[in-house]
Amino acid sequence: MHKATEFRLEARPHIPEAIEGLEVLANDLFYSWDHGVRSLFARIDLRLWQKVEHNPKLFLRRVSQTRLNEASEDRAFMAEYRRVLSSYDAYLESEPGAGVLEALDPKTSLVAYFCAEFGFHESFPIYSGGLGILAGDHCKAASDLGLAFVAVGLLYQQGYFIQTIDALGQQIARYQSHSSDELPITPVERDGKQLTVSVPFPGRDVHAKVWMARVGHIRLYLLDSNTPENNADDQALTLQLYGGDFSTRVSQEMLLGIGGVRVLSELGIKPTTWHINEGHAAFQILERCRMAMAEGLPFSAALEAVAGSTLFTTHTPVPAGHDIFPRDLVAHHLGAYVEESGLDFAEVFALGSKNGDDSFNMTSLGLRGSRFHNGVSRIHGGVASHMEGDIWPQVPARDNPIQYITNGVHVPTFLAPEWASLFDMHAPTWKSELLNPDFWHFIDNIPDYHYWSVHKALKQQMAEYTVRRLKRQHKRNGTGHSVTERMARQLASPEKDALVIGFARRFATYKRATLIFSDLARLERLLTNPDHPVVLVFAGKAHPQDQPGQQLIKVIHGLSMQPSLMGHIILLENYDQAMARRLLSGVDVWLNTPEYPKEASGTSGEKAALNGALNLSVLDGWWGEGYDKTNGWAITPRDTGLDPEFRNREEARDLLDLLEQEIIPLYYNRASQGYSKGWVTRSKASMKTITPRFNAQRMVMDYVRNYYQPATAQGKRLTADGFNLATELAEWKARVRAAWDGVSIHVRGCVDDQCAWDESVELSIGVSLNGLAPSDVRVECLVTPECAGTHAEPGPDRFFLEPDGEKDGQTLFKTQVQPPYPGLQTLRVRMYPYHDAITHPLEMGAMLWA
Repeated sequence: MHKATEFRLEARPHIPEAIEGLEVLANDLFYSWDHGVRSLFARIDLRLWQKVEHNPKLFLRRVSQTRLNEASEDRAFMAEYRRVLSSYDAYLESEPGAGVLEALDPKTSLVAYFCAEFGFHESFPIYSGGLGILAGDHCKAASDLGLAFVAVGLLYQQGYFIQTIDALGQQIARYQSHSSDELPITPVERDGKQLTVSVPFPGRDVHAKVWMARVGHIRLYLLDSNTPENNADDQALTLQLYGGDFSTRVSQEMLLGIGGVRVLSELGIKPTTWHINEGHAAFQILERCRMAMAEGLPFSAALEAVAGSTLFTTHTPVPAGHDIFPRDLVAHHLGAYVEESGLDFAEVFALGSKNGDDSFNMTSLGLRGSRFHNGVSRIHGGVASHMEGDIWPQVPARDNPIQYITNGVHVPTFLAPEWASLFDMHAPTWKSELLNPDFWHFIDNIPDYHYWSVHKALKQQMAEYTVRRLKRQHKRNGTGHSVTERMARQLASPEKDALVIGFARRFATYKRATLIFSDLARLERLLTNPDHPVVLVFAGKAHPQDQPGQQLIKVIHGLSMQPSLMGHIILLENYDQAMARRLLSGVDVWLNTPEYPKEASGTSGEKAALNGALNLSVLDGWWGEGYDKTNGWAITPRDTGLDPEFRNREEARDLLDLLEQEIIPLYYNRASQGYSKGWVTRSKASMKTITPRFNAQRMVMDYVRNYYQPATAQGKRLTADGFNLATELAEWKARVRAAWDGVSIHVRGCVDDQCAWDESVELSIGVSLNGLAPSDVRVECLVTPECAGTHAEPGPDRFFLEPDGEKDGQTLFKTQVQPPYPGLQTLRVRMYPYHDAITHPLEMGAMLWA
């Protein structure tokens, strides 16, 4: 018997004129953070809305004409529709915030933000995890603030993989293609045709179509190589995110960096600040150098002009998170581009060389091609300074140019609407107070019972969602009904109100998802206490090539199926933003157990805290700054030099001690009111301390003040008057590098070993400058106390030495030092190259100590 041929036909409805604004709303990612917009679509047909995974554009293709007609004639729906549309229009008409206008003039300043992935919403699957969600939140906050801002990325037809977990706990990766007409994008057109750009590749040009996504006030441009001008392999370059081999990865990054700059150039968009978010987009530096060289600049001057307006953000302290390619591979892929551009491959390769080895590091390229650099938390800033210290070989890591801005999360996206409604009642202006920590003490005035009732409602929604997902998962895997019922029994019984702990993130080994299982017998006793039950909910993906990460999933699955633990350990598949919003707003505790100091920042705990969940985390990443002893619990990491097994064992003991001795007793100390007042107090402390400090608006304003404003000013300074200052700076650096090996510094006048507190001592230094001028260097004395006394994190105090003639063939530098501290203190003298045009005093990485 032959199977009949099947044809698929989609009957698309007409949008009634009365509600035609739905199409506008579906084509602006404003819907990704506005609950009102999403609720409109859900009200028309809730089942379809869930079936299309909250994709407004796809929803409008699939919804029945009858439902649309009914909605357009429903008075209640139309009232809500008009309210939402009015709110959207008001948002688009809003002016930039005062802080932005003080720092950057939107008429003359523009930030271009490049990233390999953007995570706005589950309906737009061009992200894999934390980096993409952070990029999406950065764009949303830039829109909220009215920042002049444009973003550039790649349009992946299949995005990241869809995860299923089979009956044996094995991760199965599958991919689903998405057509452009079901995504919130429109083609960028010129002369009636879609705009394309091309990038030279070995033996051919690779072409990319250009798409645009609206994100409130800003625009995101995406490159798509799936075009008939390309061969099959090149068409597949933008098929999958983080798929393929090294060759695919280099090709994608050329398309993103080089092609992305060409898109902006074709559109006449002229950024004044360029933000490279992780190394994937660092090839943009080469293209911008090529463009400057086309105006007659040598490569060295072009690099100075480009770097002065460029910020590079690194996101990972884990070596595997940095793209490092073999020299031959890079030479092959960049060959045609380098030749066509007039670049020299040896100079290009030197920008990406790390520690002199024969590989090309995209992080090194990003750092050498920029003059502003940052990590994404205070701890990570320090780690990155040490990891990348070879860029500035003679400069101590603590002094090199890598600073930090701690990541934040977009509050309107991740704050549950129930909390937003409660805030509207008690503090109507809260949305405009995200940068004002003092304002958030209003949370203390919310009655405890009202506060707890909101949490209970969200927890119930989370429980129902989790049980629904679990049953679907088990049904597909053929799991017995009785097993499924036992698995769901704790969450399906709201009267039990079991303590729920969430752990959801990428399954990488350094995140130590199984640390809590280190003493399984003790954990089982804690979880299964009939009077104080605890449920652990796990979710997350491991990279398809990460076998150890996939093994973690298998271990947790196996434990969840053990009869003694069934119902107390739950593993959900296919973690995405929709699941994240449910878990983050519903759990009681958010667990994070990374191996210190490998958590660059981490933002899931911030999202949980917005919703009143309490963090139980290793003091790494953002939690090292956020924890204040009242707003959660901390696991103090052991010294990194200790045996890893010992570290894991001791930190796991701390974790279980906190659960047994503090967390579980506090949660179940309910007394007569039916909830724990002590828990509510701590939950309020979490919400009020973390929300205003770790939100994306604060983060973006930090970038504006600390990086975008100075990068804009430095870029304009270096490129003014035909790049005169960039040329002068490049020539000066070349002269300094040629002479530096022959420069030396010596103490000539010894400091007395004691003096009165109000006296000064003279310090005299002799310098052999090897042909450099005294004005080419800066000599300074650093003074630090041996005993801090009343000083908090003292010094060092700086005293600059001034040129004071020559003697015995050396240039003398002198100063008077009046001891800034009481008691014993240390004086150290150092010298480094200095020019008024440099961005950071130590950017050359050259330094000598006397």
